[in-house]
Amino acid sequence: MTRHASKLLAAAFLAVIMALTMVIMPVFAQDAPAERVPASTAEISFTFAPLVRQASPAVVNVYTEKNVSQRGMTLEQLMFGVAPQSRVQNSLGSGVIVAADGIIVTNNHVIQGADTFRVVLSDRREYAAELLLGDERTDLAVLKIDTEGERLPVLPFADTRDAQVGDLVLAIGNPFGVGQTVTNGIISATARTDVGINDYSFFIQTDAAVNPGNSGGALINTRGELVGVNTAIFSRTGGSVGIGFAIPAEMVKRVVDAAVNGGTFVRPWLGLAAQSVSFDIAKAQGLTRPVGVMVTEVYPGGPAERAGLRRGDLVTAIDDREVFDEKGLKFLAAIRNPGEQAKLSVLRGGRNQTINVRVEPPPGATAADVVLRTNGSVFNGARVIELSPRLAEETGLDPFTRGSGIYVH
Repeated sequence: MTRHASKLLAAAFLAVIMALTMVIMPVFAQDAPAERVPASTAEISFTFAPLVRQASPAVVNVYTEKNVSQRGMTLEQLMFGVAPQSRVQNSLGSGVIVAADGIIVTNNHVIQGADTFRVVLSDRREYAAELLLGDERTDLAVLKIDTEGERLPVLPFADTRDAQVGDLVLAIGNPFGVGQTVTNGIISATARTDVGINDYSFFIQTDAAVNPGNSGGALINTRGELVGVNTAIFSRTGGSVGIGFAIPAEMVKRVVDAAVNGGTFVRPWLGLAAQSVSFDIAKAQGLTRPVGVMVTEVYPGGPAERAGLRRGDLVTAIDDREVFDEKGLKFLAAIRNPGEQAKLSVLRGGRNQTINVRVEPPPGATAADVVLRTNGSVFNGARVIELSPRLAEETGLDPFTRGSGIYVH
């Protein structure tokens, strides 16, 4: 074939392609939806209103009163024989209805030390409330109101294992006592520890505005589920700066269940002490990043020892949820009921293995452990008891400290 013939053939081929393109392109153009300008503001608006209408009736205001007696007497009272006066101290916060028969959860610091409790519903009805459980170490409290058979709206518990950084959330509460207020934001962190709020520091962090009075209120997701109970803020001014903390719903549910089923929250216990893993430790263990906690102590006869855990073991996860410090480990154990199994992912000697530990209440002292001091010392008449894991747990002491605690009667 001559060069001239080749050029003619190529030109003909190109012409056919162009013709096909002209035929096909209109077909595609017809199939593609035409862009349309929204006809009304309703078509371009984004609103949380339906979600708020659904969730807000389950968020309440909590008011407390405490009778404070006067300390000492003034000169005028002494001279004229006037009795010391007492005054009423008021405080306020928020709460969440979690059971239709009037079970309400709030923060312990909202009700701590109060003599009377009042709950105001979103429709402004007021009820006297009974305290079922107040737990200082989790900073959660459970109240009960008598609805005389009326079923109240509730917020269902979210599965906070599904919560992710970036999820949209709403905070509902009563900031500064101005009335029910809704703010929005995102989840900023899902496992924030070491913020110095309580002994089970494992919080969901949010940038939704949370202010004084929001304590005990709801942090909800876009499905209207309770993600957490708003508890604290980090602020140098006392107002919101976009760093708020909520107790995860899984811990809230444990405390509520305990309140309803007996009024005592029993903290499960693994029977070990641990420390965070540094980069150097992680590198020595063959890890590419610091993760997990290293077991430093195993309580003799405790759940961890019976399950086969040893000093030097590296616990990287509980039930496939990574841990990074002892507070996270303690929290993930505490959300289980005593007697349940916790699946620990353990790195030992460069090999990964799974060890199931049955979490239990910490063993406590028995009557035989109590000794009455009668030796004429400064502790004469005091009752002395050996420090047990249960006593250490309740007082915040180190259960691995061997010794005696003293109760003075």
